[in-house]
Amino acid sequence: MPTGEPSARASRPYIGGQAVLEGVMMRAPTSFAVVVRRRDGSLQVRERAMVDGRRGVARWPFVRGVASLVESLRLGSEALRFSAFGLSLLSMATADDGTPVQSAGGGRKLGTWLMLIVAVSLFVALPQGAAAGVNRLLGLNLEVQSPAFQAITGAFKLAIVVGYLLLIRRVPDIRRVFQYHGAEHKTISTYEANEALTVENARAKTTMHPRCGTTFLVMVALVSILVFITIGQALPRIHTGSAILDNVAFFLEKLPFLPVIAAVTFEIQRVFARYCTTGPLRVVLWPGFLVQKITTAEPDDAQLEVALASLRVTLFRQEEGQTSEVNDDVAFPTYDALLGAERLRAA
Repeated sequence: MPTGEPSARASRPYIGGQAVLEGVMMRAPTSFAVVVRRRDGSLQVRERAMVDGRRGVARWPFVRGVASLVESLRLGSEALRFSAFGLSLLSMATADDGTPVQSAGGGRKLGTWLMLIVAVSLFVALPQGAAAGVNRLLGLNLEVQSPAFQAITGAFKLAIVVGYLLLIRRVPDIRRVFQYHGAEHKTISTYEANEALTVENARAKTTMHPRCGTTFLVMVALVSILVFITIGQALPRIHTGSAILDNVAFFLEKLPFLPVIAAVTFEIQRVFARYCTTGPLRVVLWPGFLVQKITTAEPDDAQLEVALASLRVTLFRQEEGQTSEVNDDVAFPTYDALLGAERLRAA
């Protein structure tokens, strides 16, 4: 999911995105859309205008990183809920002439806090616990705040991130999500190249993108390793007499630094995406691109249609704002029917 801000064409709205179950979510500064391919081949759409949250203090360096992350989690959870709900429906009524029929949205918003807790448990608590196990098993007697212990924790953190992604890639449904992830990247790259939003143009683009959320995740892991190796011993000393309690206490000490690490990583990725996409400096993007090879796959044309549809609807709502009626949950029998409806609405 591309994050941050684009490096060029300030007059054009910034677009971010996320792959979901059989679909793609796109986000512009003042609009949001999710398009999902139903089992019957129809496209189910949710779209609306939004207030640009990147204003005032939220635009300040470092603050904007945390604000962007919170918004991404909130919109991403809604998009995932919508896609799961859409796939759970067995059929969708449409008129013979292809006119979309309003359908019922439903379900409560997924808990963003639950997603955060799972992420912290998997990518922060588990690596430290694994490092503590190795420390004890090998009799290293390393203090939990020592640079060596933090280096071991960091190695486990990277291994868990990569291993987790490799594992879930083997699940057929997740593999399809990764194809939609590739379609999302190709579509956004087509838009950023100022090319027509067609399947042919998008097909030619790479599945890699410098502002991808996968790259952000890898960079967060790398930055956190450097931060805690550097500041671990500077934090208040922990000597409870119990290795388990020492680890728990240090884990709690690290939690307040997570937003700071996310904010710093956001700014680093923003600089890399702006200045390192071409030439020899592109090498700094390679670690993220290597992991993106796990989380993206080549999409087929039908998946590209979904991503392109999501971007077209997002751009339409970005331009129209609140001036036209918004249907939260609408179905179109085909991609061409959606394009025709958008042309009619924009006429």
